[in-house]
Amino acid sequence: MTVRSKSRARRTLPLHVVLIVVGAVMAVPLLYAVLSGFKSTDQLSDNPVGLPDPWVVSNYTDILGSGSFWRLVGNSTLIAVATTVVVVAVSALAAFSFARFAFRGRELLFTLFTMGLMFPFAVAALPLFLLLRSLGLLDNPLGVILPQAAFGLPMTIIILRGFFREIPGELEEAATLDGCGPFGFFWRVLLPMARPALGTVSVLAVVTSWNNFFLPLLVFTDSTWWTIPVGVQQFQGQYSADTARVFAYLVLAMVPALAFYSVAERQLVGGLAAGATKG
Repeated sequence: MTVRSKSRARRTLPLHVVLIVVGAVMAVPLLYAVLSGFKSTDQLSDNPVGLPDPWVVSNYTDILGSGSFWRLVGNSTLIAVATTVVVVAVSALAAFSFARFAFRGRELLFTLFTMGLMFPFAVAALPLFLLLRSLGLLDNPLGVILPQAAFGLPMTIIILRGFFREIPGELEEAATLDGCGPFGFFWRVLLPMARPALGTVSVLAVVTSWNNFFLPLLVFTDSTWWTIPVGVQQFQGQYSADTARVFAYLVLAMVPALAFYSVAERQLVGGLAAGATKG
């Protein structure tokens, strides 16, 4: 090893130590939950940190064989996908207007959108509930999809606007000379070039919707439309004495989100890196 390599290794050693510590902090609780799901409640009381003996596989198989669990997964998936489609479509059009058109009051209107980042959902819970009740959207998936999309607009518009503004104006001029109108440029040129940014905001929208607990709890009183977070809370209340089974349910509830993130991680990181490079 050369002197330069040794010097570089010494400089990066603290960073590696920090990454290992952070990784352990994140991985150890997850591993503990997975192993606890293979135990019985008595084993958790007698040996909380040891390996299961015997392994109680039925905690997981019983949940996987339950139709109610898969219904929750389907509901969460439907709501997350629909929310993402709405928020990305509306935000892309709005960000295109804010980025490529000059009109009176543009910055003021954009500022109003950004102020939505400072508006906590809890403040809007009561008026939102009354509004949804008056519109007949309680116990209706649209009662979750539309508010989620509305609360996701500020962040998505900010990300997409910054990306759209970095697209060279010469491309728009060339598209105009080729006969493209504003919408043609948006659809045929801008959106294909913005795929990394669109992928990033889509991943964020899906994860945010999947983890949303308060809004589905507020809207759905019928268990037919419960989502995964609400189902976890209800399952925990129903099996509060069977801690091992609750651990198994929590682990299985996390698996779809973790699987999606592992698949979409490259798209998310690539979009963030592209945005940082353009900025």
